[in-house]
Amino acid sequence: MSEPTARSRLHVITRIEAEVDITDAAVWYEGQSKNLGQEFLAEVDAAIARAAENPFHFPCVRRRPEVRRVLTDRFPYRIFYVRRTDSIVVFRVLHGARHDREWKKSVPNNGE
Repeated sequence: MSEPTARSRLHVITRIEAEVDITDAAVWYEGQSKNLGQEFLAEVDAAIARAAENPFHFPCVRRRPEVRRVLTDRFPYRIFYVRRTDSIVVFRVLHGARHDREWKKSVPNNGE
């Protein structure tokens, strides 16, 4: 089986920790302003899509396992993922002010 090229979009697996991060932030933004939570969700989806389309384009923040980070454009959030042969695994979505230990304690073993 051949590895996907940079131009093909990889499958996205979102771990429960990342889902909770996303939901909590969307609820908070929606409480601040009507539809802002939906705008946040769209921004996160767009950033994850960029990572799935070109996973090696984004900076590597840890070597073993190789963790990469993509930033959202409008909101101050960092999306952490690992790449597998046919997918990326999004494991945390954190506000830029959160300490790195938050994502480091959630790193998947062997990209799972």
